[in-house]
Amino acid sequence: MFELDRRLQEDCLDLGGLELCRLLLMNDRTYPWFILVPERPGITEIYHLPDRDQWQLLRESSALARAMAMEFNPDKLNIAAIGNLVPQLHMHHIARRSSDPAWPGVVWGGPRGAPYECTEVEWIRVRIGDQLERFLRTGPSGG
Repeated sequence: MFELDRRLQEDCLDLGGLELCRLLLMNDRTYPWFILVPERPGITEIYHLPDRDQWQLLRESSALARAMAMEFNPDKLNIAAIGNLVPQLHMHHIARRSSDPAWPGVVWGGPRGAPYECTEVEWIRVRIGDQLERFLRTGPSGG
């Protein structure tokens, strides 16, 4: 049975589920920072997923990246599955700007920013949710 890692539960806000993944928002308003977690128990690496789930993870990751690009207009999207501290397979999607406090370095390991306000979370949930639905419904080409 799938269970979300305790650290992800503590650090993130749950925005809901996609076909394969839970969509989380890191509760730090410094960066638009989302995390996809495949809802499969005991998985620590992408190659551990069955082929069908690997393709679905890529599809959901690409849709999230497109949605983030449209909503946040970043200079760069950082997408990574690292897992040194949280071994449960999860993919970070972070919208970066050259003006952000950690640029050009990494965002993890530094001081945490302020948490989101409820109204901000709802705006993000609606806007990103609408974009994800659009991109997942229309497929990889977005049209």
